[in-house]
Amino acid sequence: MTEVDYKGVKDEKEIDLEGGNEANSRKDRPTGSTHFGDVDFAEEQTEDIGDASWGEVCRTCCVHSPAEWGMIAVGIFMVCFFLYFFLLGLNLLGTAAKVLGGCTAGALFGDDANPVAGIMVGILCTVLIQSSSSTTSVIVSLVGAESVSVKSGIFMVMGANIGTSVTNTIVAMGHLGDGDELERAFGGATVHDMFNFLAVGILFPVELITHYLYYLSKAMLPKSRDGQGEKWEGPVKKLVSPLGNLIIKANKDVTKAVAKGANCDEGGDFYPVACAGGVVSYETCVPKGCADGAEVCGKVGLITCDKKGGCPAFFQDGASKKDDQISGAVVFFLSLVILVICLIGLVTILQKMLMGVSTRIIYKATNINGYVAMLIGCGITLLVQSSSITTSALTPFVGMGAIRIEQMFPLTLGANIGTTFTGLMASLVSDGTDALQVALCHLFFNISGILIWYPIPFMRAIPINLAKSLGKATRVWRGFPILYIFVIFIIIPIILYGVSSLFEQDSKGYTVLGVFLAIIIVLLILWFVYKWKREGLRERVAESFQARQKRTTAMAALPDDMEMIKLELERLRDHTGLAPLEVDADADVEAAKEEDN
Repeated sequence: MTEVDYKGVKDEKEIDLEGGNEANSRKDRPTGSTHFGDVDFAEEQTEDIGDASWGEVCRTCCVHSPAEWGMIAVGIFMVCFFLYFFLLGLNLLGTAAKVLGGCTAGALFGDDANPVAGIMVGILCTVLIQSSSSTTSVIVSLVGAESVSVKSGIFMVMGANIGTSVTNTIVAMGHLGDGDELERAFGGATVHDMFNFLAVGILFPVELITHYLYYLSKAMLPKSRDGQGEKWEGPVKKLVSPLGNLIIKANKDVTKAVAKGANCDEGGDFYPVACAGGVVSYETCVPKGCADGAEVCGKVGLITCDKKGGCPAFFQDGASKKDDQISGAVVFFLSLVILVICLIGLVTILQKMLMGVSTRIIYKATNINGYVAMLIGCGITLLVQSSSITTSALTPFVGMGAIRIEQMFPLTLGANIGTTFTGLMASLVSDGTDALQVALCHLFFNISGILIWYPIPFMRAIPINLAKSLGKATRVWRGFPILYIFVIFIIIPIILYGVSSLFEQDSKGYTVLGVFLAIIIVLLILWFVYKWKREGLRERVAESFQARQKRTTAMAALPDDMEMIKLELERLRDHTGLAPLEVDADADVEAAKEEDN
């Protein structure tokens, strides 16, 4: 650090401590730097942040008194505590989603679908089971079993890439109580969405016309192979899964079996649940074939038992499909509560630990090369075996301002690469080369998207700016993230899936109807774009959202405002000496009766 820099830091500290009055704005400091906890923290723009030296970073990180080191140790322990249960909440969220949507997701996979339907199936199934890794593994397994063709599987994994980003968007909603944090968190979460949408937008028509992913992956396949790989489980999942499996454990085989034609209804292949001899344990409940003369064979549904931990708390002998789904809904709600509590605790502890630290120091420490950030994102995802967990765990850091969207972007790209490892592992236990080919297509798809949207600064700025615009939309109306999730991940995929399915019915009537609806959708999109750009629809929507947000804010503040008015009236009455107004309740009742008559 130069003498001038050191003097600036010294003067800054003197102003912070002089007279016991701490500076709480960058305007009060000679260096003009913003610190965590400042009143104008959210006003600082990225281009306004000054550069710090690595010496300043090391001093801020490592030079502390014994008492400060003790507080740091307590803070790190609390961060690890909340982070563990945050990961547990994400684990339970995904498991509960698999229980709730396992049968529906399996039915969606079904037979080969047209390319558009394939993408919509990938999106909807990933939204239903809250895991692109699980969706990709199911797709790879179905391709390996020749239930789905390789070309259809390619479009399904494209859809799975889009659907995976819904989880961190849900996590961003945990910042609804703070407008500044919500804007940053939602922008950081949706930068993943924007990349996936843009990558599919370009590579989908290219693959449709040229089949380059199909031929590129095929060229890299061995002539033949036998499935002999083993399932790999990341170390983080080994830490979280044992506790999660004591609460609920999803039967992942249901989705695969239903996709191959199994019956998920009552009296079918999975229900009612039965344990041999009425004894609830892994050995008696999980089917392994029936012994000769056995009256009851073990049968489990959407909820199963763990080989090491036994049957979870929500497992029930004799359960129906409805019972399992109710259990899944309860755990889903419980997981959301855990996520919100841990998110609040995690952000609060981190903010306390970073309080007073200059943003110059934080951004210098986190401003690593984008390609190194990709490797970090990929490595984290390999450890946790889920890109959703990686991006969801990083979203709170973006919300509190510790990581910028520009740094979040390459981390999510690395997570996209890391999540393909799960599909590759799933393909290794399948005979033949088709499953491996789809897994390689998933990898090459993400690499191709990165090559298009990251190396060139102009292209890199497009998804980042789109995500920032979505973040700013939460300023207008804080309910926007909820609308965004329902429209983008549920309503639009269902509509497009329904329309594209009409072309697969081998009926001229359905085909004509599909063409008619497709034309209407295209015309509606063109009309919407014209109104949005030329007719002031954007301004009217913004005004409507602002009015809704103002009403919500006014209603939330109404009790406090009424209390303040009462206090002011009491003070005014005491000042003027006016007697309190006496209200004759009986007279009011009589007057009301007379008016009614």
